[in-house]
This record gives sequence, C-alpha cells and structure tokens, in this order.
Amino acid sequence: MMKSYLSEFLGTALLLTIVAGSGIMGETLGSGNAAVALLGNSIATGAGLYVLIVLLGPLSGAHFNPVVSLMFWKMGELPLKKLLVYWVCQLSGAILGIFLTHLMFGLPIIQESTKARTGAGIWVSECLSTLVLLSVIRIGVQEAKDRVPMLVALTVTAGYWFTSSTFFANPAVSLARSFTNTFVGIAPSDVFGFISAQLFAACIFMALSSWVRQKK
Repeated sequence: MMKSYLSEFLGTALLLTIVAGSGIMGETLGSGNAAVALLGNSIATGAGLYVLIVLLGPLSGAHFNPVVSLMFWKMGELPLKKLLVYWVCQLSGAILGIFLTHLMFGLPIIQESTKARTGAGIWVSECLSTLVLLSVIRIGVQEAKDRVPMLVALTVTAGYWFTSSTFFANPAVSLARSFTNTFVGIAPSDVFGFISAQLFAACIFMALSSWVRQKK
C-alpha cells in the first residue's frame, strides 16, 4: 500500500519537475521564442511521462492526476480511502516538484505566477483536454493495455499544441503551476476556472461511461 502512495507522490513530483524545468530551459535557450520553448516543453513532458508511467504503473497505476484517480474509483478499481490518499499524494507531490525545480535553477523557491490563463475558450479547452485524456486512458486500458504509456505520452505531447490551454487536464498540475512565475505558470486567480473545467469534464465522462455500460 505504501509503495503505491509513494509512487503517486514521487511520480507527480517528478512530472512537475519535468514540466517546469523543461519550460524554464526551453524559454532560456529559445531566447524568449515561445514556439521553441513550447516545443522543448512538450517533447520533454511527453518523454518523461512515458518513462514515469512505464516504471511506476505497476506500483500505483501511475495516475499522477486526481481526475484519473477519480475515474478509476468510479470504475470500481480504486477504493475510496485509497482515492483520498492518492489525491493528497498527487497535490503535495506536484507542489514539491515545482519547489525542487526552482531550487535546481537557482530561483526563489516560493513564487506566485502572474501569467493569465482565463476566458471561455481556455475553459472549453481544458474541458476538452480532460475528456480526451480520460477517453484515451479508458479505451487504452480496455483495448491496448500494453500501449497505454505511449498513448498517454503522445496525447499530452500533441495536446500542448492543439489546445489553447496547452492541455493541463490535471487539477494537481493546475494548482502547482500557480506557484511558479516561469513559462509554465498560471495566475492563482485562474486556477479555479481550470479545475472547475477539469472536474466538469470528469463528471461528463463518468456519466457517459455509466450510460454506455447500462446500454450494453
């Protein structure tokens, strides 16, 4: 049991370290070119996510995401108590990952983002991103379980580019990124909109899944 909790904590921490660190590196090496920064950020995130899922999946399922854990709870594959502990591990791990990144790059450890990410288009983007991510995981588990790590990694990499919100699709990530005033940051005042859209999408997905099961 503790192995699964540690896996979720460390996995989410490493994921945020990859996201934030590659964002800082991409922006620095790209000399402020946002396209170059996003390219480096998306490739590093997808590659890192693949490794984390392959290595930690056998221990905890490699959720690293509260809405993914919520989906598996709804499917009856995760007990309520474990779901709640996973959430704590994911949220605390995500914030730790941001702090570790700041430490690595010699930045102030405690920060507050000033990067605005708000508006109807952004919220629709996060809703769609979350629906896409949950669908890929659910269908992948059912039809191509051995390919789920690659499917998720490629989906996230592509999502950086085809969505206006850059595919957060993760409440823990959304909250943690408000603690960094770097390329990947999000203003604290905009976090609620992101998380609301993500949870709304998760509710839609679970309702549709239940309806499909009843029709079979």
